[in-house]
Amino acid sequence: MAKATSEGTAIKLSMRTKLILGTIASAQGAWLLSFLVIYAMAPKDAIAEPGLLYLLVSLFCLIAAWLFSFYSTKHLAASLTAFEVGLLNFKDNDFSVTLPSQSDPQLNRLADLFNESALSLREQRQFIYQREMLLDKVIQSSANVMFLLDDSQKVIYANDAARHFFNNGVAIAGFSFEDLIANLSEEFKSVLAGPKGGLFTIENPAGEGEVWHLSRGRFLLNGQYHHLYLLKQMTQELNRQEVAVWKKVIRIISHELNNSLAPIVSMVSSGRMLTKDLDNDKLALIFDTIEDRAEHLSQFIFSYARFAKLPRPNKTQVDWPKLMNQLAQHYRFNLPVDYPKEPCMVDVIQLEQVLLNLLKNAHESGTDLDEIDIVLEQSQQILRDNPTNPVAPSNVVLLKVRDRGPGMSSEVLQQALLPFYSTKQTGTGLGLALSKEIIEAHDGTMSLRNRDAGGLEVSLALPLVDN
Repeated sequence: MAKATSEGTAIKLSMRTKLILGTIASAQGAWLLSFLVIYAMAPKDAIAEPGLLYLLVSLFCLIAAWLFSFYSTKHLAASLTAFEVGLLNFKDNDFSVTLPSQSDPQLNRLADLFNESALSLREQRQFIYQREMLLDKVIQSSANVMFLLDDSQKVIYANDAARHFFNNGVAIAGFSFEDLIANLSEEFKSVLAGPKGGLFTIENPAGEGEVWHLSRGRFLLNGQYHHLYLLKQMTQELNRQEVAVWKKVIRIISHELNNSLAPIVSMVSSGRMLTKDLDNDKLALIFDTIEDRAEHLSQFIFSYARFAKLPRPNKTQVDWPKLMNQLAQHYRFNLPVDYPKEPCMVDVIQLEQVLLNLLKNAHESGTDLDEIDIVLEQSQQILRDNPTNPVAPSNVVLLKVRDRGPGMSSEVLQQALLPFYSTKQTGTGLGLALSKEIIEAHDGTMSLRNRDAGGLEVSLALPLVDN
């Protein structure tokens, strides 16, 4: 199909038209050329034989047509070969090949489309690669234990949390499901091997109940079924939610009580002024009682409000000898011999408040004062709030406050860290709860256990600063 240019003089022919015209011209030209050559060079007696002349002309025509066609289609063959190589690269997921511009307009258009497609595929592959990298980064950074099994129950993918949970950070790809859960407790095995998910509670080595959530899914990928397991530790999250609810209740009650206390105190002062000339001992006793109970209630509200509005820790490097000496000014205890050498960043005022509360409890337990100890030691422990790796062991300093009192029953141990729970008649139930809140605000953990030979040990784990 012919197409006129803007100048109106040159005519651009399509490749198909060129091939047709080229074939016709080649055949006609070759026939004419062959006939002239044969007629000029052949002997006169050969010309007398028209059959022989026709055979010779046809032979020369065929050779000339082949040579002419081969030369005229040389560029087309090279272009088609380039297209073939480019498409083979596409088949091998290699989109880096580009084709040069062609002199033929149709071939040039095909080359442009090929190059545009290659660029689009490169950009899409880069986008998918970056998205997969981002997704993998998110999964690897997740605190949830996540692993994927194929239909033969072999691990084909696991995040960092799963590697630390099952195999101390070592890769678990290729493990069978049975080998993966071999070192877990029987309760964990039964839950993971069972058909259902949801919330469940497992007792840890310290005797504390830990709440977990298991969800699983099954999907078809590349003609094979895969099984996805997601395991999440919910204990701290549930505790946070519970404490948040208590804090909200405390703020509401404190607000309402303060609104009532202010006018009561004001009315007592006004009553004293109005009755100061009566000199009535009973009336004075009534005013004193109201004032005393109002003051007591105000202090009571202040204690709860402090728990509800605990400020964020202002962390500085702790000076352990100085802190221990300050504690010794208030309560008697055995001082540690060695102190951690690595730096530890804490809010010294808040940590001192925690230790004073624990020492007070130890002194009130009825133990011999010579058997109250504070032990400091460096260790490794999993801290769930570790921002870099929530399931990897972190370097921590353990502060253990120990006594030789009666300890706690199993029921009290489970409830002791909850707000408002107290075994003392005059206790508010906030001392241990406030201490736990402070330690967790430092990304640490707090636990209680009964000592083997009698007594209680309260253990505080605080993260050390990694050099």
